[in-house]
Amino acid sequence: MNEFADAARDGLSPEALEKVLREVGVSRYHNRHPLHHKMTAGSLSKAQLQAWALNRYCYQSVIPRKDAMIIARAEDPAFRAEWRKRVEDHDGTDGWNGGIARWLKLATGLGLDADLVKSQKSALPATRFAVGAYLSFCTDRTLLEAVASSLTELFSPVIIGERVPAMLAKYDYVTEDILEYFRPRPAQASRDSDFALAYVLAKSDTPEKQQAVIDALVFKCDVLWAMLDALEQAYGDHGHVPPGAFDPKRPQ
Repeated sequence: MNEFADAARDGLSPEALEKVLREVGVSRYHNRHPLHHKMTAGSLSKAQLQAWALNRYCYQSVIPRKDAMIIARAEDPAFRAEWRKRVEDHDGTDGWNGGIARWLKLATGLGLDADLVKSQKSALPATRFAVGAYLSFCTDRTLLEAVASSLTELFSPVIIGERVPAMLAKYDYVTEDILEYFRPRPAQASRDSDFALAYVLAKSDTPEKQQAVIDALVFKCDVLWAMLDALEQAYGDHGHVPPGAFDPKRPQ
């Protein structure tokens, strides 16, 4: 059941809309997922962490592509100038000195082969479908909805604050160097979410637009949740790895 399906039926003030958007994160962001709790408790195996890093790479690699689609659809030069910082954060200055490269460093630091990770061929089918759905959403829906879907970054510093200290404390093979990806992310996410939230609140001037941005954020939370569901299904205690997907028991 989507408890936010009619949240804007009677229209909301900007303050009330922001409250609903933050409530979406509290109830649906993936720091509530059981797999995240297992990770922070230190109960995942190295193979499970490898599977997480390999599959999450698919998502990391699509972020600058979806942001490029958003930029291409924006007519305001000031908006484009602000939004392109996101592409630079992930691609860096040459394509391989930004966030994507740092995530690859995390994956290889966990013992994965770089070419295997970059190929994405061993990612779970459900991961690829979820990531593709997110890219399609940002391509096909309105600019306002695409921007609203990025508001999961409001909650990103929370999950990083839970994940990083726990991984360093609970997994003796995880080092600060491996987790370098996360170092700049809280500041970047706060900067980006402040801009996106201000845009969404300013542009959501009808009940229909307000509901659309709420639904967009629910959708994005569902994408992130579905990715962890897929990992738990494939690599949990009684998991079943799909054909062709990463399997630590088989040579890749």
